[in-house]
Amino acid sequence: MGEVNAHQLEGAAMARSWSVEHTYRNVSTIVFQAPHRGGWEQWMLVSSDRHHDNAKCDQRMERRHLDQARDRDAPVIDAGDLFCAMQGKWDKRADRSAMREEYQQGPYLDRLVSEAAKFYGPYADLFAVIGRGNHETSIAKYHETDLTERLVALLNENHGGKVLAGGYGGWVRLQFRRQKEHRSKLLHYYHGTGGGGPVTADMIQLDRMRNRADADIYVFGHTHDSWCRRISVAGLTSCGRPMQREIIAVKCPSYKDAYHDGAGGYEIEKGHPPKPLGAWWLRFTWHRTDGICVEAMEAK
Repeated sequence: MGEVNAHQLEGAAMARSWSVEHTYRNVSTIVFQAPHRGGWEQWMLVSSDRHHDNAKCDQRMERRHLDQARDRDAPVIDAGDLFCAMQGKWDKRADRSAMREEYQQGPYLDRLVSEAAKFYGPYADLFAVIGRGNHETSIAKYHETDLTERLVALLNENHGGKVLAGGYGGWVRLQFRRQKEHRSKLLHYYHGTGGGGPVTADMIQLDRMRNRADADIYVFGHTHDSWCRRISVAGLTSCGRPMQREIIAVKCPSYKDAYHDGAGGYEIEKGHPPKPLGAWWLRFTWHRTDGICVEAMEAK
């Protein structure tokens, strides 16, 4: 996709069926307007661990998914580690073969931000939240510069975005409106912890998360695994009638092919297997009896 000028962005915003606002420091609210009659669906792209600046990042796949998000009028939520940021002189893991050509000249951290803004700028109006992962928090801790905050500032100031620089975890309120009818879902994203596991694929994190955060939709990343889990819980309505509520959780993979050909590298030496690439689509539909239903599909 080529450069998008301000006039095109303004036209896209006018035709948009959703809007985003930042309610609190770490909370965004996305409001979706649904037509009164006829079939209705709303898409959302959720991602994590883009590692955009790494030479093994599949930027073509990134761009393809963002172009699809444009076509589907889909907001984008990213759960952190958009940056890899491991090739600085100070980093013992640094490997020049993992550094893309555009980062080989000039101040390394500054180039990370400016090149990311150049790539994501045409899609700035689609991003609702860009969270922080351990790669961003490590840079902030040791180098006192916040890559996420700086990128979001450029997307908002220079490219017309309304992006929230989210935390390591955060909340997105999803409100659906159709004339006088209102429905809502609560999404909680959390970048993730630990190294995952070859058998569980880090599914245990969902049970841990449910003990400390109650939501309808959970989005995780960090271990580059990819799965979707649906859970039904029983309860009562406000009128005392038995009901069931469905919870959906997605584990987002990465856009970085760390395994590559299996010849060598950190992942190979640690015995890590190849992992899927991509992100996840969430598709919302409005049913007369069931209300807002959510379906998850892999973005490959």
